[in-house]
Amino acid sequence: MSKFVKDLLSKDLASRLDGVTDCVLADVVGMDAISSTDLRRRLRDKGIGMMVVKNSLARRATEGTSLAPAFEGIEGSHAVLWGAEDFVSLVKEVTELNEDEEAFEKFEARGGVMDGEQLTPERVKEISKWPSRAEQLSMLVGQILGPGSTLAAQLIGPGGQLVSQIKQVGEEEG
Repeated sequence: MSKFVKDLLSKDLASRLDGVTDCVLADVVGMDAISSTDLRRRLRDKGIGMMVVKNSLARRATEGTSLAPAFEGIEGSHAVLWGAEDFVSLVKEVTELNEDEEAFEKFEARGGVMDGEQLTPERVKEISKWPSRAEQLSMLVGQILGPGSTLAAQLIGPGGQLVSQIKQVGEEEG
């Protein structure tokens, strides 16, 4: 491949990955066409982009970006996965695919990058156990609403007792 073609391909790859700050790398070599299509459809439904790239071109395209550490020390072709609601959701989906031996036997997470830090496959698995953005927001809302609901119950409780006592006295006199 000529230098001109390599430059064109790396520029195209850089434009596709423009704005991507975190990604996961996976090995998809050896997957048949049906599995690959199913994988791409499943990822697309969840808002996850996937592109198989040659690592030398990816290194050239991501040079100077936060994605560059992902391609250090990796050989051959890998799939770059990015997107989803947040990075933890992406990692959870990749880990789930990695563990689905029946449908995606050849799919294997190889690492990635988060906040400019290279991730090992073990670190990717560890991150998959973190709460996603939606789970964190629901925990936060629960913590915010907890004291308010307790206060409301404490204010309503004595008032309810007073009303029932007045009602009983009214029924006894009536």
